[in-house]
Amino acid sequence: MNPNYPIYIISKGRWESRLTSKALEEMQVPYHIVVEPQEYRKYAAVIDRKKILVLPFSNLGQGSIPARNWVWEHAISIGAKRHWILDDNINGFYRFYNNLKIKVGDGIIFRCAEDFTDRYENVPMSGFNYCMFIKRKYWQPPYYLNSRVYSCILLDNSLDMRWRGKYNEDTDLSLRILKAGYCTILFNAFLCLKMTTMTVKGGNTEELYKIKEGEKDGRLLMAESLVEQHPGVTQIVHKWGRWQHQVDYSHYKKWGQLKKKRGLIIPDGINEYGMQLIDIKEE
Repeated sequence: MNPNYPIYIISKGRWESRLTSKALEEMQVPYHIVVEPQEYRKYAAVIDRKKILVLPFSNLGQGSIPARNWVWEHAISIGAKRHWILDDNINGFYRFYNNLKIKVGDGIIFRCAEDFTDRYENVPMSGFNYCMFIKRKYWQPPYYLNSRVYSCILLDNSLDMRWRGKYNEDTDLSLRILKAGYCTILFNAFLCLKMTTMTVKGGNTEELYKIKEGEKDGRLLMAESLVEQHPGVTQIVHKWGRWQHQVDYSHYKKWGQLKKKRGLIIPDGINEYGMQLIDIKEE
């Protein structure tokens, strides 16, 4: 079972690693990978050309923002109600079940997330949490309501917002959505194995994160930009040896409630979507 909505991977300088692409290929999940024109040949040498979308621009110095907005318009142009937008450094997808992180073999978890999100009239943004943030020894709810959504995102194409700025675009969009009175859903039942930023060659590492001589720490610039965009709920902290932002979502968690679509009937019982837990013996 595959997703109803199109999946886009935005990628730069990662035709060799192409982690997200490989993960979806293994699951036989259809996708498009979106690349800059000067890198098309390198990606086309290792990925089916039918899956590659070439941007009409390159090296704009705004990180992934122009590519993300181009993807949004492309999804609208093909008549999609929503679209998935994924980072290019995701090394697998998992279901969190009975405190076990179980690698999934097809696109069922995308369909499950879509169907759950589509139940509600006020959820324009949802997505999968990171494996690293879910600890097996603790109970976890199936999802977090009204927090940041990142890296593996499902977006409503009718939302009257777009990606902006240069840094922390996922946190910024999440906060603007919450401030507008909508809800977000971050699934814990479905997870992605996101690689730590700056550990995979390529992406926007050189442009956004690396400290250049005579310039301010890119991490600090990112945190400062978010504080400027969202004062009152965001602060700058120094944790794990680097500068980063910290957001207080407590206000949104208190008042935000999911609104089920009118006339929607949810059947009793549990729908496992045909998912089965099986042992795979390694050869």
